[in-house]
Amino acid sequence: MSGMKTNPGNFFEDFTVGQVIDHATPRTVTEGDRALYGAIYPTRFALPSSAEFAASVGLAQHPVEELVGFHIAFGKTVPDVSLNAVANLGYAECRFHVPVVPGDTLRTRSEVIGLKENSNGRTGVVWVRSTATNQRGEVAIDWARWVMVHKRSSDSPAPETVVPTLASAVAPEDLVVPAGLDFSAYDRVAAGSPHLLDDYEVGERIDHVDGVTLTDAEHMMATRLWQNTAKVHFSTEVRPDGRRLVYGGHVISLARALSFNGLANAQLVAAINAGAHVAPAFAGDTVHAWSEVLDTVVLDAPGLGALRLRLVATKGRDESMTLRRDDPSTGSGQAAYADGVLLDLDYWAFVPR
Repeated sequence: MSGMKTNPGNFFEDFTVGQVIDHATPRTVTEGDRALYGAIYPTRFALPSSAEFAASVGLAQHPVEELVGFHIAFGKTVPDVSLNAVANLGYAECRFHVPVVPGDTLRTRSEVIGLKENSNGRTGVVWVRSTATNQRGEVAIDWARWVMVHKRSSDSPAPETVVPTLASAVAPEDLVVPAGLDFSAYDRVAAGSPHLLDDYEVGERIDHVDGVTLTDAEHMMATRLWQNTAKVHFSTEVRPDGRRLVYGGHVISLARALSFNGLANAQLVAAINAGAHVAPAFAGDTVHAWSEVLDTVVLDAPGLGALRLRLVATKGRDESMTLRRDDPSTGSGQAAYADGVLLDLDYWAFVPR
């Protein structure tokens, strides 16, 4: 049986710094994506839910949630970047440039910007910068991410280590405000919250209260919807424990949807500054979320401000809202994530002021 026509995915040895990969299968966004997103995640944000609300804040077309575009664009990269991944490790410098609306066709290109073999000689970390463009050639989303990938052979020589320098956060002046966005006549009743920018204080923590139990059916539906082909998400033969690993983006969307309770006016995700999938999630885990306000900024647009938020997803309810603990194993009191933390996401959201 010939395997020459099939794609085994890239292993660590197949990547070189400066390599550019044009990813296959452009994907047209439809109203079906909006409906399925709402079926999988308990999202209630007014702007992507209501065409009337979107028009009332100056948007010419009714966009889908930013994470719909992100998942689609991310999914394009999986067959070439992370088909043989151990885990997706983090994100940086992610900006949403133009709202994604039904009818847009997204395609993604990635450039390899860093490589580092791990000390075990069996895996390595690959850094890529990916850019999703729409049918007009406009940049819709761009981001950097790094992923741990299996080596084809532990005997392969290690490449020269290149670790890219990535910004710790997107600067407020680099946030891209969608054309026409105007929150000066913002309908707080329709949005579901009276709280404006000045009602949030730096350091404030918000418990989003509700929890959702993960099921294999939903997270596997999500990976298929976004055409994410990473084997660990849908095959019980990949991991030694026979469990399907929940796609990290599924946890991001779930936590973002849960954050409505307390942050209903954080209508649009403007940028993702950093993100880490701290621990794996599996069917049967119940996901809760809380947020910390990291910064507040008044923007030069009508009625518009931005909140920098740390969104933390936990396995089970962490009523103490503990993010980190002292790790005695380091011998130096170095901070480590508390047990039960699944996701640590730092992002900007547009809010009314």
